[in-house]
Amino acid sequence: MTGIAGKRILLVIAGGIAAYKCLELIRRLRERGASVRCVLTAAGAKFVTPLSLEAVSEDKVYTDLFELGRESEMGHIRLSRDADLLVVAPATANILARMAAGIADDLATTALLATDKPVLAAPAMNVRMWEHPATKANLALLRARELCTVGPDEGDMACGEWGFGRMAEPHAILEAIEAHFVPRGRLAGVRALVTSGPTREPIDPVRYISNHSSGRQGHAVAAALARAGAATTLVSGPTSLPAPPGVRLLAVETAVQMMAACEASLPVDVAVCAAAVGDWRVASAAPEKIKKTTAGPPTLSLAENPDILATLAGPGGRRPRLVVGFAAETTSVVEHARAKRERKGCDWIVANDVSPGTGTFGGARNTVHLISGDAVEPWPEMSKEDVAERLVQRIAAALQDESMEPCDDSR
Repeated sequence: MTGIAGKRILLVIAGGIAAYKCLELIRRLRERGASVRCVLTAAGAKFVTPLSLEAVSEDKVYTDLFELGRESEMGHIRLSRDADLLVVAPATANILARMAAGIADDLATTALLATDKPVLAAPAMNVRMWEHPATKANLALLRARELCTVGPDEGDMACGEWGFGRMAEPHAILEAIEAHFVPRGRLAGVRALVTSGPTREPIDPVRYISNHSSGRQGHAVAAALARAGAATTLVSGPTSLPAPPGVRLLAVETAVQMMAACEASLPVDVAVCAAAVGDWRVASAAPEKIKKTTAGPPTLSLAENPDILATLAGPGGRRPRLVVGFAAETTSVVEHARAKRERKGCDWIVANDVSPGTGTFGGARNTVHLISGDAVEPWPEMSKEDVAERLVQRIAAALQDESMEPCDDSR
């Protein structure tokens, strides 16, 4: 038995090819002592049968809002509120859109609208659907309403395309469910802020200045902090990566927006600034698309962006106990990173080589140096997830060694 023993899960299964994975998810949940009751949409029943779900859950499967016998016995209000957690898997683009709009036109969406319990969604859809602005807007709205998500993963899809959109595997969904019920790890009670991804500075409505950051390292740090028990806020520029499980995501575009989101998230105990923030922005972005003329390219007047790392690391009552920066360098990596740490005033800085040929920007692996004061610690090449895990271990040790009190919301 685990920390989810005795917990009641209402599993909402929508219409996606990944619905078959729910059988394995139910089996794993029941092995750990949780009870599972299923709501199956009409589209979901095209991929997995009520009989198979009833066999593994050992409970009734609910499909029809107007099935009077079962409605009088259970009722959609009670169905949604008897659970400790609602899990939507697969969470298709369609059901996410209906959740965002507050539509209640079947049992699944009615239960989701009527619930007063937390909801965890495992998105699953074609990569183009995942990247569509409508889906992004729906997810941003739902996350603002405290919807948690796990996945999607990147890989081959049933449609033959490749990209983000594969539903998270059952073990990952199970881990997210356990993390919801069992805050664990050395950072329980700690509040963390992470910045990730690039920023985009508009030139006009269709053009912008940006960089090659994928956000993989920052997202990995946020995920590792959450797994260690920290209440983690991730402020991310534009990226195709999903929000890590258990992490509060604030999506932004520009450096000014990222600065505002970071300040609004204070106070925190630790801040990790992994975002590749643009140093400059166009002083006055054009309200309409700039047209080519015979006079040649336009002259862009640039203004300096706010310095997020220096601001967070600066003196003041809301300075985090530990501020960690990242330095993406192409030459003299350690020397430039040391100078940056002194200039910004942060406690540590993680230096990495992003010169052409390293594959760091957009890649899955990283080679870094951890710089603290005069100490420089080279780390071997490893996955960005392993870099994040090692960094979080150091953060936990540093915070536990300090005598300062945790952050106070009243400050």
